Amino acid sequence: MNNKYRTHWCGDLRDTNIGQEVRLSGWLWRARNLGKLLFLDIRDRTGITQCVVEVDQDVAKAAAEIRQQSSVTITGKVVARERVNDNMPTGQIEVQLATIVVQGASAPLPFQMGDDPKTSEAQRLKHRFLDLRRDVMQRNIELRCNVVASIRRRMVEQGFLEIQTPILTASSPEGARDYLVPSRRYPGQFYALPPAPQMFKQLLMVSGFERYFQIAPCFRDEDARADRSPGEFYQLDMEMSFVEQDDVFEAIEPVLEGIFREFSDWESTPAPFPRIPYAESMLKYGSDKPDLRNPLEITDVTEVFVGSGFGFFEKAIEGGAVVRAVPAPKAAGNSRKWFNDVEGQAKKLGAGGMAWIALTEEKLKGSAARFIDDERLAALKEKCGINTGDALCSFCAEPKKAAKYAGGIRNHLGQLLNLLEQGTFKFCWVVDYPFYERDEETGELDFSHNPFSMPQGGMDALDNQDPETILAYQYDIVCNGIELSSGAIRNHMPELMLKAFSKVGYTEDQVKEEFTGMFTAFQYGAPPHGGLAPGVDRMVMLLAHQEDIREVIAFPLNQQAQDLMMGAPSPVKDLQLKELHLGIHWPQDSSED
Repeated sequence: MNNKYRTHWCGDLRDTNIGQEVRLSGWLWRARNLGKLLFLDIRDRTGITQCVVEVDQDVAKAAAEIRQQSSVTITGKVVARERVNDNMPTGQIEVQLATIVVQGASAPLPFQMGDDPKTSEAQRLKHRFLDLRRDVMQRNIELRCNVVASIRRRMVEQGFLEIQTPILTASSPEGARDYLVPSRRYPGQFYALPPAPQMFKQLLMVSGFERYFQIAPCFRDEDARADRSPGEFYQLDMEMSFVEQDDVFEAIEPVLEGIFREFSDWESTPAPFPRIPYAESMLKYGSDKPDLRNPLEITDVTEVFVGSGFGFFEKAIEGGAVVRAVPAPKAAGNSRKWFNDVEGQAKKLGAGGMAWIALTEEKLKGSAARFIDDERLAALKEKCGINTGDALCSFCAEPKKAAKYAGGIRNHLGQLLNLLEQGTFKFCWVVDYPFYERDEETGELDFSHNPFSMPQGGMDALDNQDPETILAYQYDIVCNGIELSSGAIRNHMPELMLKAFSKVGYTEDQVKEEFTGMFTAFQYGAPPHGGLAPGVDRMVMLLAHQEDIREVIAFPLNQQAQDLMMGAPSPVKDLQLKELHLGIHWPQDSSED
């Protein structure tokens, strides 16, 4: 490389370059005047090179006036450093500065640059172009690029075809809230941005492509979370024909295992990944996204509290409640305040309270201690695997809520007691999801997961089983407590599709109208098929050891779904609205209600 701006990248110079005249371009990262010498750090995407010049030279006087983060081109001779810096790849050399040219001067910086900036997320996102210059952000985005390239290579090697599906499509009632795009040519009608390529990838299976994938952009009008960015995200979308559940697992496990081994020195679960039925996961971990780094397991101890005299628990159990207990190893000696703080965490989850016991050397103590006789204590020890020195935190509620409270405290205690296994990625499949569930508010039957999934037992199950007992060929892939993907073997039979939807109140005409393309296609020799779609953003977040998904996305929206840098969403001109045949219906001021 030898163009107008550089002969070398900043991060590439080594002691083998000593004596060479070089030309580098990048940003002035830092300047340090040490009396007789001026040191400049020049940075590009590959790294930093230190430049040095005596302060009485004209080039030093010019360099001293350049603001940090200005883009510059320098020339000079590579020499050996007097003080070697083993913490940086270029630490054995420096460049004796001969010339420096400002290519683009920087305005005063809105915040201090550094790899741990003491500034708000709002400031960072508003000036994302600066934030992205930081080394940690450069590494994250480069990692993302390399992960996507590796995914593509691994999928193609397995015979998958990368096929792009439409961005402008029809709104569907099957999932998340859509982003709508008004049509100029068809007044009053709208396109939708796809929440996922679900229907299109199934249609590709009907079309005979058999193995499809893409790095798919998905758009969902949802609130932000630490592991979910609002607006848009990317997933490794894949689908396969003539497969059962095991075939899908066998196809994706080598890809995920390979990616996590290629881009991290952490241990990773070898394939085949453990499979945990949904009911077992909710009982043992209080979640369908279990963090298997945490060794704690929840136990149902309802029977132990029957007839115990613990009034609240006994009355609730008679009404159908259950009692779930979480062990706290070696926590018996902790103060009452410690247990009160844990209970406070449970109340944040919605629990009314927490019953706890601590097995000290002297006696049993805790809010439930006086209701636990020797026989009940022996039963708790056997069921929960606790001994002297341990504690037990229990929650009584209807099964879903009890699982939520116990699962939340399991996670909390895992962190609080430093129980999580370090330096490892723990994968598992959660399988056998319920096909249907009752809406907590209305009591109406609804699909629990994906309405296009194949019910286990097929038509016989739909005809003869209680709908709430029917399981589906649905599955999630989970890593360290984060759901990477949902997937399923699909219901590809029109008559099964009509029957499944009829259970939740759809008529045949409604199914045909709302899912026209898919229902029609399934009448022309649809193959058995299934797939899933692991989230690219979430994978990179885990590999980069980041707590927030926005740290691995170049230009994310903030938690309020705003682009602070570009000013989106923003008003548009009346003429644009007129062209789209739209008007604005402003929300009523709450103060006038």
